Amino acid sequence: MTNTIAAGLPYQDPTLPVEQRVDDLLSRLSLEDKAGLMFQTMTGYGDISQGDPVFGLPSLTSMVTKRRMNHFNVIGSASAREMAVWHNAAQELAAGTGFGIPITFSTDPRHGFTDNPGAAMLAGPFSQWPETLGLAALRDEALVRRFADIARQEYLAVGIRVALHPQIDVMTEPRWARCSGTFGEDAELTGRLGAAYIRGFQGVALGTESVAAMTKHFPGGGPQKDGEDPHFDYGKDQVYPGDNFEYHLRPFIAAIEAGSSQMMPYYGRPVGTPYDEVAFGFNKGVLTDLLRDRLGFTGIICTDWGLLTDAVILGQEMPARAWGVEHLTREERVVLALEAGVDQFGGELCPEVVVAVVRDGRVSEDRLDVSVRRLLREKFVLGLFDARQVDVAGAEIVVGNAEFREAGLAAQRASVTLLANDSDGPARLPLAAGLAVYCEGIDPAAVAGHARPVSDPAQADVAIIRVKAPFEPRSEGFESFFHAGSLEFPAEQVEHLREVCEAVPTVLDVYLDRPAVLGPLPEWAGALTVTHGTSDAALVDVLFGVARPEGRLPFDLPRSMAAVVASREDVPFDTADPVYRFGDGLSY
Repeated sequence: MTNTIAAGLPYQDPTLPVEQRVDDLLSRLSLEDKAGLMFQTMTGYGDISQGDPVFGLPSLTSMVTKRRMNHFNVIGSASAREMAVWHNAAQELAAGTGFGIPITFSTDPRHGFTDNPGAAMLAGPFSQWPETLGLAALRDEALVRRFADIARQEYLAVGIRVALHPQIDVMTEPRWARCSGTFGEDAELTGRLGAAYIRGFQGVALGTESVAAMTKHFPGGGPQKDGEDPHFDYGKDQVYPGDNFEYHLRPFIAAIEAGSSQMMPYYGRPVGTPYDEVAFGFNKGVLTDLLRDRLGFTGIICTDWGLLTDAVILGQEMPARAWGVEHLTREERVVLALEAGVDQFGGELCPEVVVAVVRDGRVSEDRLDVSVRRLLREKFVLGLFDARQVDVAGAEIVVGNAEFREAGLAAQRASVTLLANDSDGPARLPLAAGLAVYCEGIDPAAVAGHARPVSDPAQADVAIIRVKAPFEPRSEGFESFFHAGSLEFPAEQVEHLREVCEAVPTVLDVYLDRPAVLGPLPEWAGALTVTHGTSDAALVDVLFGVARPEGRLPFDLPRSMAAVVASREDVPFDTADPVYRFGDGLSY
Protein backbone atom coordinates (compact mmCIF):
# COMPACT_ATOMS: atom_id res chain seq x y z
CA MET A 1 0.00 0.00 0.00
CA THR A 2 1.44 3.39 -0.96
CA ASN A 3 0.91 6.41 1.25
CA THR A 4 0.27 9.18 -1.27
CA ILE A 5 -0.01 11.86 1.43
CA ALA A 6 3.54 11.20 2.58
CA ALA A 7 5.18 10.63 -0.80
CA GLY A 8 8.14 12.90 -1.50
CA LEU A 9 8.04 14.77 1.81
CA PRO A 10 11.32 15.52 3.62
CA TYR A 11 10.61 13.26 6.59
CA GLN A 12 10.46 10.31 4.19
CA ASP A 13 13.95 11.02 2.80
CA PRO A 14 16.46 8.60 4.41
CA THR A 15 19.41 10.72 3.27
CA LEU A 16 18.43 13.63 5.52
CA PRO A 17 19.63 13.88 9.16
CA VAL A 18 17.27 12.36 11.72
CA GLU A 19 16.64 15.66 13.50
CA GLN A 20 15.63 17.32 10.24
CA ARG A 21 13.22 14.50 9.46
CA VAL A 22 11.74 14.73 12.95
CA ASP A 23 11.30 18.50 12.67
CA ASP A 24 9.56 18.15 9.32
CA LEU A 25 7.12 15.48 10.40
CA LEU A 26 6.38 17.11 13.75
CA SER A 27 5.50 20.36 11.98
CA ARG A 28 2.86 18.52 9.92
CA LEU A 29 1.10 16.64 12.70
CA SER A 30 -2.28 17.61 14.07
CA LEU A 31 -3.04 17.63 17.78
CA GLU A 32 -4.86 14.32 17.31
CA ASP A 33 -1.80 12.80 15.59
CA LYS A 34 0.43 13.87 18.46
CA ALA A 35 -1.93 12.51 21.09
CA GLY A 36 -2.10 9.15 19.33
CA LEU A 37 1.68 8.84 19.42
CA MET A 38 1.62 9.20 23.21
CA PHE A 39 -0.37 6.02 23.85
CA GLN A 40 0.63 2.37 23.76
CA THR A 41 -1.63 -0.54 24.51
CA MET A 42 -1.90 -4.26 23.83
CA THR A 43 -2.79 -6.00 20.62
CA GLY A 44 -2.71 -9.67 19.75
CA TYR A 45 -1.69 -11.84 16.82
CA GLY A 46 -4.79 -12.53 14.76
CA ASP A 47 -7.15 -10.67 12.49
CA ILE A 48 -6.17 -6.99 12.67
CA SER A 49 -9.78 -6.03 11.98
CA GLN A 50 -11.07 -7.89 15.06
CA GLY A 51 -10.97 -6.78 18.70
CA ASP A 52 -9.71 -8.72 21.72
CA PRO A 53 -12.58 -9.71 24.06
CA VAL A 54 -10.21 -11.01 26.78
CA PHE A 55 -8.70 -7.57 27.38
CA GLY A 56 -11.68 -5.62 26.06
CA LEU A 57 -9.63 -4.03 23.29
CA PRO A 58 -10.82 -2.70 19.94
CA SER A 59 -9.22 -3.91 16.74
CA LEU A 60 -5.74 -2.85 15.70
CA THR A 61 -7.27 -1.36 12.58
CA SER A 62 -9.55 0.94 14.54
CA MET A 63 -6.82 2.00 16.98
CA VAL A 64 -4.50 2.93 14.11
CA THR A 65 -7.06 4.65 11.89
CA LYS A 66 -9.38 6.25 14.43
CA ARG A 67 -7.14 6.92 17.42
CA ARG A 68 -3.96 7.61 15.39
CA MET A 69 -2.03 5.17 17.60
CA ASN A 70 1.20 3.57 16.40
CA HIS A 71 2.80 1.94 19.44
CA PHE A 72 1.54 -1.49 20.53
CA ASN A 73 2.56 -4.14 23.03
CA VAL A 74 1.98 -7.39 21.17
CA ILE A 75 0.66 -10.25 23.30
CA GLY A 76 0.03 -13.92 22.67
CA SER A 77 2.03 -16.09 20.32
CA ALA A 78 2.04 -17.73 16.90
CA SER A 79 4.58 -19.34 14.60
CA ALA A 80 7.47 -17.20 13.38
CA ARG A 81 5.94 -17.10 9.91
CA GLU A 82 2.53 -16.06 11.23
CA MET A 83 4.09 -13.33 13.37
CA ALA A 84 6.02 -11.94 10.40
CA VAL A 85 3.01 -12.01 8.07
CA TRP A 86 0.84 -10.33 10.70
CA HIS A 87 3.47 -7.66 11.31
CA ASN A 88 3.69 -6.84 7.62
CA ALA A 89 -0.08 -6.53 7.33
CA ALA A 90 -0.15 -4.16 10.30
CA GLN A 91 2.63 -2.02 8.86
CA GLU A 92 0.86 -1.89 5.50
CA LEU A 93 -2.21 -0.59 7.30
CA ALA A 94 -0.16 2.09 9.04
CA ALA A 95 1.61 3.12 5.82
CA GLY A 96 -1.74 4.01 4.28
CA THR A 97 -2.98 5.98 7.29
CA GLY A 98 -2.44 9.70 7.75
CA PHE A 99 1.26 10.49 7.42
CA GLY A 100 2.18 6.83 7.20
CA ILE A 101 3.85 6.69 10.61
CA PRO A 102 5.08 3.10 11.11
CA ILE A 103 4.05 1.06 14.13
CA THR A 104 6.54 0.38 16.90
CA PHE A 105 5.81 -3.08 18.33
CA SER A 106 6.99 -3.97 21.81
CA THR A 107 6.83 -7.08 23.97
CA ASP A 108 7.31 -8.34 27.48
CA PRO A 109 9.99 -11.06 27.83
CA ARG A 110 9.39 -14.09 25.58
CA HIS A 111 12.38 -16.36 26.17
CA GLY A 112 11.77 -17.91 29.59
CA PHE A 113 9.44 -20.16 31.53
CA THR A 114 7.14 -17.76 33.35
CA ASP A 115 3.40 -18.35 33.25
CA ASN A 116 2.36 -14.85 34.39
CA PRO A 117 0.69 -13.00 31.49
CA GLY A 118 1.01 -9.78 33.46
CA ALA A 119 4.80 -9.95 33.26
CA ALA A 120 5.95 -12.13 30.35
CA MET A 121 4.96 -14.43 27.51
CA LEU A 122 5.81 -18.10 27.08
CA ALA A 123 8.75 -18.72 24.76
CA GLY A 124 6.66 -20.28 21.99
CA PRO A 125 8.76 -20.42 18.79
CA PHE A 126 11.67 -18.48 20.31
CA SER A 127 14.76 -20.01 21.90
CA GLN A 128 14.19 -20.75 25.59
CA TRP A 129 16.56 -19.51 28.29
CA PRO A 130 16.60 -19.38 32.08
CA GLU A 131 14.55 -16.68 33.72
CA THR A 132 16.46 -13.50 34.58
CA LEU A 133 17.26 -14.95 38.01
CA GLY A 134 18.86 -17.91 36.22
CA LEU A 135 21.04 -15.55 34.20
CA ALA A 136 21.98 -13.86 37.47
CA ALA A 137 22.94 -17.25 38.92
CA LEU A 138 25.63 -17.50 36.23
CA ARG A 139 27.08 -14.02 36.93
CA ASP A 140 28.43 -13.88 33.37
CA GLU A 141 28.12 -10.52 31.58
CA ALA A 142 29.26 -12.02 28.26
CA LEU A 143 26.56 -14.69 28.45
CA VAL A 144 23.86 -12.13 29.28
CA ARG A 145 24.93 -10.00 26.35
CA ARG A 146 24.93 -13.10 24.12
CA PHE A 147 21.41 -13.96 25.27
CA ALA A 148 20.20 -10.40 24.62
CA ASP A 149 21.82 -10.39 21.18
CA ILE A 150 20.07 -13.63 20.24
CA ALA A 151 16.76 -12.32 21.56
CA ARG A 152 17.37 -9.14 19.56
CA GLN A 153 17.81 -11.12 16.35
CA GLU A 154 14.65 -13.14 16.99
CA TYR A 155 12.63 -10.02 17.82
CA LEU A 156 13.89 -8.21 14.72
CA ALA A 157 12.93 -11.15 12.52
CA VAL A 158 9.25 -10.76 13.44
CA GLY A 159 9.24 -6.95 13.69
CA ILE A 160 9.40 -6.39 17.45
CA ARG A 161 11.47 -3.26 18.07
CA VAL A 162 11.07 -2.48 21.78
CA ALA A 163 11.82 -4.84 24.66
CA LEU A 164 9.72 -4.04 27.73
CA HIS A 165 12.70 -5.18 29.76
CA PRO A 166 15.21 -5.61 31.42
CA GLN A 167 13.71 -5.56 34.87
CA ILE A 168 16.52 -4.30 37.12
CA ASP A 169 14.67 -3.86 40.39
CA VAL A 170 16.76 -5.11 43.30
CA MET A 171 14.68 -7.77 45.08
CA THR A 172 15.35 -6.80 48.68
CA GLU A 173 11.88 -8.02 49.73
CA PRO A 174 11.81 -11.82 49.17
CA ARG A 175 8.02 -12.09 49.23
CA TRP A 176 7.56 -9.84 46.20
CA ALA A 177 5.73 -11.52 43.30
CA ARG A 178 8.03 -9.95 40.69
CA CYS A 179 11.31 -11.41 41.99
CA SER A 180 11.61 -13.81 39.05
CA GLY A 181 12.15 -11.06 36.51
CA THR A 182 15.05 -9.49 38.42
CA PHE A 183 18.77 -10.19 38.62
CA GLY A 184 18.48 -10.85 42.35
CA GLU A 185 19.33 -9.16 45.61
CA ASP A 186 22.64 -7.44 44.86
CA ALA A 187 22.63 -3.99 43.25
CA GLU A 188 26.17 -4.22 41.89
CA LEU A 189 25.53 -7.53 40.12
CA THR A 190 22.19 -6.25 38.84
CA GLY A 191 23.83 -3.15 37.41
CA ARG A 192 26.55 -5.10 35.59
CA LEU A 193 24.21 -7.69 34.12
CA GLY A 194 21.52 -5.14 33.32
CA ALA A 195 24.00 -3.03 31.37
CA ALA A 196 25.17 -6.10 29.42
CA TYR A 197 21.53 -6.95 28.66
CA ILE A 198 20.85 -3.47 27.29
CA ARG A 199 24.00 -3.53 25.14
CA GLY A 200 22.99 -6.90 23.72
CA PHE A 201 19.62 -5.54 22.61
CA GLN A 202 20.68 -2.07 21.52
CA GLY A 203 24.33 -2.46 20.53
CA VAL A 204 26.91 0.24 21.18
CA ALA A 205 24.35 2.83 20.08
CA LEU A 206 20.69 2.64 19.09
CA GLY A 207 20.32 2.03 15.36
CA THR A 208 18.56 0.20 12.58
CA GLU A 209 19.59 -3.24 13.89
CA SER A 210 18.67 -2.45 17.50
CA VAL A 211 15.79 -3.41 19.71
CA ALA A 212 15.22 -0.52 22.10
CA ALA A 213 15.27 -1.40 25.79
CA MET A 214 12.56 -0.06 28.10
CA THR A 215 14.30 -0.55 31.44
CA LYS A 216 12.06 -0.97 34.46
CA HIS A 217 10.88 -0.17 37.08
CA PHE A 218 12.38 3.18 38.04
CA PRO A 219 13.41 4.03 40.78
CA GLY A 220 13.38 0.35 41.80
CA GLY A 221 10.27 -1.68 42.64
CA GLY A 222 11.87 -4.05 45.14
CA PRO A 223 10.98 -2.40 48.48
CA GLN A 224 7.31 -3.32 48.44
CA LYS A 225 5.63 -3.15 51.82
CA ASP A 226 5.23 -6.73 53.10
CA GLY A 227 6.21 -7.88 49.61
CA GLU A 228 2.80 -7.09 48.12
CA ASP A 229 2.64 -5.98 44.49
CA PRO A 230 1.30 -2.58 43.40
CA HIS A 231 -0.73 -4.02 40.57
CA PHE A 232 -3.22 -4.21 43.44
CA ASP A 233 -4.44 -1.63 45.93
CA TYR A 234 -3.10 -3.52 48.95
CA GLY A 235 0.43 -3.36 47.47
CA LYS A 236 0.58 0.31 46.52
CA ASP A 237 3.20 1.37 49.11
CA GLN A 238 6.97 1.22 48.68
CA VAL A 239 8.71 1.67 52.01
CA TYR A 240 12.27 2.40 53.09
CA PRO A 241 12.68 1.48 56.78
CA GLY A 242 16.43 1.11 56.21
CA ASP A 243 16.68 4.55 54.56
CA ASN A 244 18.12 2.72 51.54
CA PHE A 245 16.47 4.48 48.60
CA GLU A 246 19.82 5.22 46.95
CA TYR A 247 20.83 1.54 46.88
CA HIS A 248 17.98 0.80 44.48
CA LEU A 249 19.11 3.53 42.06
CA ARG A 250 22.50 1.92 41.37
CA PRO A 251 21.35 -0.43 38.59
CA PHE A 252 19.49 2.39 36.86
CA ILE A 253 22.60 4.55 36.86
CA ALA A 254 24.40 1.67 35.11
CA ALA A 255 21.49 1.31 32.66
CA ILE A 256 21.60 4.99 31.74
CA GLU A 257 25.36 4.74 31.19
CA ALA A 258 24.70 1.72 28.92
CA GLY A 259 22.36 3.87 26.84
CA SER A 260 18.92 2.51 27.75
CA SER A 261 16.56 4.16 25.27
CA GLN A 262 13.45 4.07 27.45
CA MET A 263 12.51 3.91 31.11
CA MET A 264 9.36 2.66 32.84
CA PRO A 265 8.46 3.88 36.34
CA TYR A 266 6.66 1.41 38.61
CA TYR A 267 3.13 1.57 39.99
CA GLY A 268 4.10 2.05 43.63
CA ARG A 269 4.16 5.24 45.64
CA PRO A 270 7.13 6.08 47.93
CA VAL A 271 6.31 6.28 51.62
CA GLY A 272 8.61 7.96 54.12
CA THR A 273 10.91 9.66 51.58
CA PRO A 274 11.39 13.28 50.49
CA TYR A 275 9.23 12.57 47.44
CA ASP A 276 5.47 13.06 47.15
CA GLU A 277 3.48 9.99 48.16
CA VAL A 278 1.97 9.51 44.72
CA ALA A 279 2.65 6.73 42.22
CA PHE A 280 5.95 7.13 40.39
CA GLY A 281 4.17 7.74 37.08
CA PHE A 282 2.71 10.94 38.55
CA ASN A 283 5.76 11.92 40.57
CA LYS A 284 7.63 14.96 39.22
CA GLY A 285 10.27 14.76 41.93
CA VAL A 286 11.15 11.23 40.81
CA LEU A 287 10.77 11.52 37.03
CA THR A 288 12.01 15.04 36.35
CA ASP A 289 14.12 16.12 39.32
CA LEU A 290 15.75 12.71 39.89
CA LEU A 291 15.67 10.75 36.61
CA ARG A 292 16.11 13.57 34.12
CA ASP A 293 17.91 16.35 36.01
CA ARG A 294 20.10 14.44 38.47
CA LEU A 295 20.76 11.21 36.56
CA GLY A 296 20.75 12.75 33.10
CA PHE A 297 18.30 10.43 31.36
CA THR A 298 17.24 11.87 27.99
CA GLY A 299 15.18 9.00 26.55
CA ILE A 300 11.50 8.10 26.58
CA ILE A 301 9.57 7.70 29.83
CA CYS A 302 6.59 5.37 29.41
CA THR A 303 4.26 4.62 32.30
CA ASP A 304 3.53 1.11 33.43
CA TRP A 305 0.26 -0.23 32.10
CA GLY A 306 -3.07 1.16 33.26
CA LEU A 307 -2.50 4.30 35.36
CA LEU A 308 -5.46 6.25 34.01
CA THR A 309 -8.44 4.00 33.37
CA ASP A 310 -10.26 1.30 35.33
CA ALA A 311 -10.40 -2.00 33.44
CA VAL A 312 -11.43 -5.64 33.55
CA ILE A 313 -8.49 -8.01 32.97
CA LEU A 314 -9.04 -11.75 32.63
CA GLY A 315 -12.42 -11.34 34.28
CA GLN A 316 -11.13 -9.35 37.25
CA GLU A 317 -12.00 -5.72 37.90
CA MET A 318 -8.79 -3.72 38.03
CA PRO A 319 -8.89 -0.09 39.17
CA ALA A 320 -6.40 2.25 37.54
CA ARG A 321 -3.10 2.10 39.41
CA ALA A 322 -3.35 5.80 40.25
CA TRP A 323 -2.06 5.29 43.76
CA GLY A 324 -2.13 8.48 45.79
CA VAL A 325 -4.26 10.25 43.17
CA GLU A 326 -7.26 7.93 43.10
CA HIS A 327 -9.51 10.93 43.73
CA LEU A 328 -8.49 12.68 40.51
CA THR A 329 -10.43 12.43 37.27
CA ARG A 330 -8.81 10.78 34.27
CA GLU A 331 -8.17 14.21 32.75
CA GLU A 332 -6.53 15.42 35.96
CA ARG A 333 -4.35 12.30 36.07
CA VAL A 334 -3.18 12.95 32.50
CA VAL A 335 -2.26 16.53 33.37
CA LEU A 336 -0.36 15.44 36.48
CA ALA A 337 1.56 12.73 34.63
CA LEU A 338 2.55 15.12 31.84
CA GLU A 339 3.66 17.68 34.40
CA ALA A 340 5.71 14.93 36.07
CA GLY A 341 7.57 14.22 32.83
CA VAL A 342 5.81 11.23 31.25
CA ASP A 343 6.16 10.90 27.46
CA GLN A 344 3.82 7.97 26.84
CA PHE A 345 0.94 6.22 28.60
CA GLY A 346 1.23 2.43 28.66
CA GLY A 347 -1.79 0.14 28.55
CA GLU A 348 -4.12 2.99 27.69
CA LEU A 349 -6.03 4.01 24.56
CA CYS A 350 -7.58 7.38 25.31
CA PRO A 351 -5.72 9.98 23.23
CA GLU A 352 -8.90 12.01 23.17
CA VAL A 353 -8.23 12.87 26.82
CA VAL A 354 -4.90 14.44 25.90
CA VAL A 355 -6.59 16.34 23.10
CA ALA A 356 -9.20 17.62 25.56
CA VAL A 357 -6.72 18.88 28.18
CA VAL A 358 -4.76 20.73 25.51
CA ARG A 359 -7.85 22.32 24.02
CA ASP A 360 -9.08 23.51 27.39
CA GLY A 361 -5.70 25.05 28.17
CA ARG A 362 -4.54 22.76 30.98
CA VAL A 363 -1.58 21.46 28.94
CA SER A 364 0.20 23.30 26.15
CA GLU A 365 0.74 21.75 22.74
CA ASP A 366 4.40 22.70 23.11
CA ARG A 367 4.57 20.31 26.08
CA LEU A 368 3.23 17.52 23.86
CA ASP A 369 5.85 18.36 21.26
CA VAL A 370 8.64 17.60 23.74
CA SER A 371 7.40 14.02 24.14
CA VAL A 372 6.33 13.50 20.54
CA ARG A 373 9.78 14.57 19.37
CA ARG A 374 11.37 11.82 21.49
CA LEU A 375 8.92 9.22 20.21
CA LEU A 376 9.36 10.17 16.57
CA ARG A 377 13.11 10.35 16.87
CA GLU A 378 13.28 6.76 18.09
CA LYS A 379 11.19 5.55 15.15
CA PHE A 380 13.58 7.23 12.74
CA VAL A 381 16.72 6.00 14.54
CA LEU A 382 15.38 2.44 14.50
CA GLY A 383 14.86 2.77 10.74
CA LEU A 384 11.14 2.06 10.89
CA PHE A 385 10.28 4.63 8.24
CA ASP A 386 12.78 3.15 5.80
CA ALA A 387 12.31 -0.61 6.26
CA ARG A 388 8.71 -1.28 7.21
CA GLN A 389 8.45 -4.96 6.27
CA VAL A 390 10.24 -8.04 7.59
CA ASP A 391 11.38 -11.03 5.55
CA VAL A 392 8.82 -13.77 6.21
CA ALA A 393 11.08 -16.58 5.02
CA GLY A 394 13.96 -15.11 7.01
CA ALA A 395 11.86 -15.08 10.18
CA GLU A 396 11.36 -18.83 9.89
CA ILE A 397 15.12 -19.31 9.59
CA VAL A 398 16.12 -17.02 12.47
CA VAL A 399 13.51 -17.57 15.16
CA GLY A 400 14.26 -20.58 17.33
CA ASN A 401 17.01 -21.91 15.07
CA ALA A 402 19.14 -24.83 16.25
CA GLU A 403 22.11 -22.68 17.29
CA PHE A 404 19.94 -20.34 19.37
CA ARG A 405 18.02 -23.19 21.00
CA GLU A 406 21.21 -25.01 21.96
CA ALA A 407 22.64 -21.80 23.44
CA GLY A 408 19.50 -21.47 25.56
CA LEU A 409 19.67 -25.10 26.67
CA ALA A 410 23.33 -24.74 27.60
CA ALA A 411 22.48 -21.74 29.75
CA GLN A 412 19.61 -23.66 31.37
CA ARG A 413 21.97 -26.48 32.30
CA ALA A 414 24.72 -24.19 33.57
CA SER A 415 22.30 -22.14 35.70
CA VAL A 416 21.39 -25.15 37.89
CA THR A 417 22.60 -24.38 41.42
CA LEU A 418 23.71 -27.31 43.57
CA LEU A 419 23.28 -26.50 47.25
CA ALA A 420 23.70 -29.89 48.97
CA ASN A 421 25.39 -33.08 47.84
CA ASP A 422 26.57 -34.77 51.01
CA SER A 423 25.15 -38.23 50.50
CA ASP A 424 27.46 -41.23 50.01
CA GLY A 425 24.59 -43.24 48.57
CA PRO A 426 22.96 -43.48 45.16
CA ALA A 427 21.54 -39.94 45.37
CA ARG A 428 24.97 -38.35 45.34
CA LEU A 429 25.40 -36.29 42.18
CA PRO A 430 26.18 -36.93 39.43
CA LEU A 431 23.90 -39.95 39.37
CA ALA A 432 25.03 -43.22 37.88
CA ALA A 433 23.49 -44.27 34.59
CA GLY A 434 20.97 -47.09 34.57
CA LEU A 435 19.43 -46.52 38.01
CA ALA A 436 15.79 -47.21 38.71
CA VAL A 437 14.33 -43.72 39.23
CA TYR A 438 11.02 -42.68 40.79
CA CYS A 439 9.86 -39.30 39.38
CA GLU A 440 7.57 -36.59 40.74
CA GLY A 441 7.09 -33.20 39.14
CA ILE A 442 9.34 -34.24 36.27
CA ASP A 443 8.54 -36.01 33.02
CA PRO A 444 9.77 -39.62 33.23
CA ALA A 445 10.56 -39.43 29.51
CA ALA A 446 13.28 -36.90 30.32
CA VAL A 447 14.91 -39.46 32.63
CA ALA A 448 14.51 -42.43 30.29
CA GLY A 449 17.62 -41.65 28.27
CA HIS A 450 19.78 -41.95 31.38
CA ALA A 451 17.95 -44.34 33.70
CA ARG A 452 14.89 -46.56 34.12
CA PRO A 453 11.78 -44.71 35.36
CA VAL A 454 9.59 -46.60 37.85
CA SER A 455 6.20 -45.68 39.30
CA ASP A 456 6.74 -46.85 42.88
CA PRO A 457 9.37 -45.46 45.30
CA ALA A 458 9.75 -48.97 46.73
CA GLN A 459 11.09 -50.14 43.36
CA ALA A 460 13.51 -47.23 42.94
CA ASP A 461 17.21 -46.80 43.62
CA VAL A 462 16.70 -43.04 43.78
CA ALA A 463 13.90 -40.48 43.49
CA ILE A 464 13.99 -37.22 41.55
CA ILE A 465 11.40 -34.69 42.68
CA ARG A 466 10.83 -31.21 41.32
CA VAL A 467 8.74 -28.73 43.31
CA LYS A 468 8.00 -25.03 42.93
CA ALA A 469 8.55 -22.30 45.49
CA PRO A 470 5.42 -21.96 47.64
CA PHE A 471 3.02 -19.03 47.64
CA GLU A 472 -0.39 -18.13 49.01
CA PRO A 473 -3.10 -18.40 46.33
CA ARG A 474 -5.12 -15.22 45.99
CA SER A 475 -8.38 -14.62 44.15
CA GLU A 476 -9.11 -16.02 40.72
CA GLY A 477 -8.38 -14.15 37.53
CA PHE A 478 -5.43 -11.84 36.90
CA GLU A 479 -4.40 -11.74 40.57
CA SER A 480 -3.87 -15.49 40.67
CA PHE A 481 -0.77 -15.22 38.47
CA PHE A 482 1.13 -13.20 41.08
CA HIS A 483 2.88 -15.50 43.56
CA ALA A 484 2.83 -13.64 46.85
CA GLY A 485 2.54 -14.22 50.59
CA SER A 486 4.25 -16.84 52.73
CA LEU A 487 7.46 -18.51 51.56
CA GLU A 488 6.82 -21.65 53.64
CA PHE A 489 5.81 -24.95 52.06
CA PRO A 490 2.38 -26.25 53.15
CA ALA A 491 2.61 -28.81 55.94
CA GLU A 492 1.03 -31.57 53.87
CA GLN A 493 3.58 -31.08 51.09
CA VAL A 494 6.47 -31.17 53.58
CA GLU A 495 5.11 -34.38 55.09
CA HIS A 496 4.81 -36.03 51.68
CA LEU A 497 8.40 -35.08 50.80
CA ARG A 498 9.56 -36.50 54.14
CA GLU A 499 7.87 -39.79 53.38
CA VAL A 500 9.51 -40.08 49.97
CA CYS A 501 12.93 -39.09 51.29
CA GLU A 502 12.67 -41.72 54.02
CA ALA A 503 11.58 -44.37 51.53
CA VAL A 504 14.30 -43.80 48.93
CA PRO A 505 17.40 -41.58 48.53
CA THR A 506 16.06 -38.42 46.92
CA VAL A 507 17.34 -35.68 44.67
CA LEU A 508 15.18 -32.60 45.25
CA ASP A 509 15.01 -29.66 42.86
CA VAL A 510 13.18 -26.48 43.86
CA TYR A 511 12.14 -23.99 41.18
CA LEU A 512 12.65 -20.59 42.76
CA ASP A 513 10.72 -17.76 41.13
CA ARG A 514 11.35 -16.08 44.49
CA PRO A 515 13.10 -17.31 47.65
CA ALA A 516 11.63 -20.15 49.69
CA VAL A 517 11.86 -21.21 53.32
CA LEU A 518 13.14 -24.74 52.84
CA GLY A 519 12.69 -25.90 56.44
CA PRO A 520 13.97 -29.45 56.96
CA LEU A 521 14.11 -30.32 53.24
CA PRO A 522 17.91 -29.91 52.90
CA GLU A 523 18.40 -32.39 55.75
CA TRP A 524 16.14 -35.01 54.22
CA ALA A 525 17.25 -34.83 50.60
CA GLY A 526 20.33 -36.67 49.47
CA ALA A 527 21.04 -33.85 47.05
CA LEU A 528 19.42 -30.43 46.65
CA THR A 529 19.40 -28.25 43.56
CA VAL A 530 17.55 -25.02 42.84
CA THR A 531 16.65 -23.70 39.40
CA HIS A 532 15.23 -20.52 37.89
CA GLY A 533 13.96 -21.75 34.56
CA THR A 534 15.41 -25.09 33.48
CA SER A 535 13.58 -27.73 31.47
CA ASP A 536 13.31 -31.30 32.72
CA ALA A 537 15.70 -32.49 30.02
CA ALA A 538 18.30 -29.83 30.86
CA LEU A 539 18.11 -30.60 34.58
CA VAL A 540 18.47 -34.34 33.99
CA ASP A 541 21.58 -33.72 31.91
CA VAL A 542 23.10 -32.03 34.95
CA LEU A 543 21.93 -34.66 37.43
CA PHE A 544 23.53 -37.42 35.37
CA GLY A 545 26.77 -35.57 34.73
CA VAL A 546 26.34 -34.73 31.05
CA ALA A 547 26.75 -31.07 32.12
CA ARG A 548 27.99 -29.38 35.28
CA PRO A 549 25.96 -27.18 37.65
CA GLU A 550 27.54 -23.74 37.57
CA GLY A 551 24.87 -21.60 39.23
CA ARG A 552 25.32 -19.53 42.38
CA LEU A 553 22.43 -18.21 44.44
CA PRO A 554 21.37 -14.71 43.35
CA PHE A 555 19.82 -14.08 46.79
CA ASP A 556 19.81 -15.39 50.36
CA LEU A 557 17.44 -18.21 51.32
CA PRO A 558 15.83 -17.22 54.63
CA ARG A 559 15.69 -19.54 57.61
CA SER A 560 12.11 -18.74 58.59
CA MET A 561 9.14 -16.55 57.84
CA ALA A 562 9.75 -14.82 61.16
CA ALA A 563 13.13 -13.73 59.82
CA VAL A 564 11.50 -12.45 56.63
CA VAL A 565 8.84 -10.48 58.51
CA ALA A 566 11.51 -8.93 60.74
CA SER A 567 13.68 -7.84 57.82
CA ARG A 568 13.57 -4.39 56.22
CA GLU A 569 11.99 -4.22 52.76
CA ASP A 570 14.65 -1.95 51.25
CA VAL A 571 17.79 -3.58 52.68
CA PRO A 572 19.54 -6.50 50.95
CA PHE A 573 20.70 -9.60 52.83
CA ASP A 574 18.70 -8.53 55.88
CA THR A 575 17.09 -11.79 57.05
CA ALA A 576 18.74 -13.21 60.15
CA ASP A 577 20.91 -16.33 59.82
CA PRO A 578 19.88 -17.46 56.31
CA VAL A 579 20.19 -21.16 55.50
CA TYR A 580 22.03 -20.44 52.26
CA ARG A 581 23.72 -17.22 51.24
CA PHE A 582 24.01 -15.19 48.08
CA GLY A 583 26.79 -16.80 46.03
CA ASP A 584 26.41 -20.30 47.48
CA GLY A 585 26.68 -23.16 45.02
CA LEU A 586 28.64 -26.38 44.54
CA SER A 587 29.76 -28.20 41.43
CA TYR A 588 31.44 -31.43 40.28
